Amino acid sequence: MSKNAKIIDILELINQEMILLDLWQSTLPSKEALASEEPFCCDTLTFTQWLEFILLPKMSMLLDSDLPLPSEFEILPMAEQSLDQTKHQQLIALISQLDAQF
Repeated sequence: MSKNAKIIDILELINQEMILLDLWQSTLPSKEALASEEPFCCDTLTFTQWLEFILLPKMSMLLDSDLPLPSEFEILPMAEQSLDQTKHQQLIALISQLDAQF
């Protein structure tokens, strides 16, 4: 399996896990909230909102368009800080797998 295929699979599993954990939202945050220049939009979004509305769509767009992926990637520390280690253990594990691809 290619690196891109592995990343696509992990992104889909993250999506599914967020839905399973009832972390998926159907309401898009405001344009201002999405335009934050802070890392992880931490001043305007929760970490899970950032995953859903920033990371997953951007990574999907890069992969679908066959554009270069980031050479460095580390979101696990933010996930561990933002998510409940017990309740969100599988989501954190998936994020760790995603980080490992970079």
